[in-house]
Amino acid sequence: MTKMLVAIAFGLTASVVATGASAQVTLASVKQKGFLTCGASSGSIGFGMPDAQGNWTGFDVEFCRAIAATIFDDPTKVRFIPLNAKDRFSALQAGEVDVLSRNSTMTMSRDTQLGLDFPAVTYFDGQGFMVRKKLGVSSAKELNAKSICTQQGTTTELNLADYFRANNMKYQAALFATADEAKKAYDAGRCDAFTTDVSGLYVARSWVSNPDEDLILPEIISKEPLGPVVRHGDNQWGDIVRWTHNAMLNAEELGITKVNVEQMKTSENPEIKRLLGTEGKFGEAIGLTNDWAVRIIKHVGTYGEVFEKNVGEDSRLKIKRGQNALWTKGGLQFGIPVR
Repeated sequence: MTKMLVAIAFGLTASVVATGASAQVTLASVKQKGFLTCGASSGSIGFGMPDAQGNWTGFDVEFCRAIAATIFDDPTKVRFIPLNAKDRFSALQAGEVDVLSRNSTMTMSRDTQLGLDFPAVTYFDGQGFMVRKKLGVSSAKELNAKSICTQQGTTTELNLADYFRANNMKYQAALFATADEAKKAYDAGRCDAFTTDVSGLYVARSWVSNPDEDLILPEIISKEPLGPVVRHGDNQWGDIVRWTHNAMLNAEELGITKVNVEQMKTSENPEIKRLLGTEGKFGEAIGLTNDWAVRIIKHVGTYGEVFEKNVGEDSRLKIKRGQNALWTKGGLQFGIPVR
């Protein structure tokens, strides 16, 4: 049977088959172009946003720079394409971007039905609510019959419906095409509450007119494992994205930093030697040079360095590591061993 007939027999669409076939050459395509094309947020402080001069910064942005660094030894060889929630997956499917890195939640349907893969969870998040203090509520369970601003066509909208149904409450949904429009509507007083991932609530609170008058409620109503997305069918490319994340986590755990990475290449610690390429050929196994992790750490930094700079205590958002702390410090982030 041809690939198409096999696909039809298993209920797959032609678009998914085409996606899988075209994904086999991603690394070669990136090298031929001379740069990585990264699907980014259309504007999220701390995670992905260009300034007036077009310079991109943010947690998700740095991850794309890390991929570029490990391929080219140059983190600047990446072009960012702003994508909204509605277009992000179709742009990746169509090959308009090589990787998507913009607060996208891994779910079963997305992972199995869109011809896409989620190689890593770079940020563990959960959905919450923000209200004005003058509303007089301290719990999401006090939002019965209230109006809620949110973005249309996202897992956020679905989680909102599930939460209110599970708690036998009613609400009025104020739906908007983009998160920015939803935030502006909330700030203008067009709804009682705003809901999105908690990380997004921190972003929104830094942006609204009077941040001191707004309160993020304590309830977390969903699991939102966020991470980069690639096309299904190219295992090598998925490995590169996955191990970029693992390298950044392992480096932090082993005490390697942007400042000391060159010095650490002389370490006799076998874990450090394998990670930094002075022992073994782990980079070559995924189509890279054996100093692949050194390139990431030297140019971009470890997971902890990137987190703190962009969204952590040293940033405008001041988000605590929480679930995104290393497993050795009570968090969920766990670097898979290089061996």
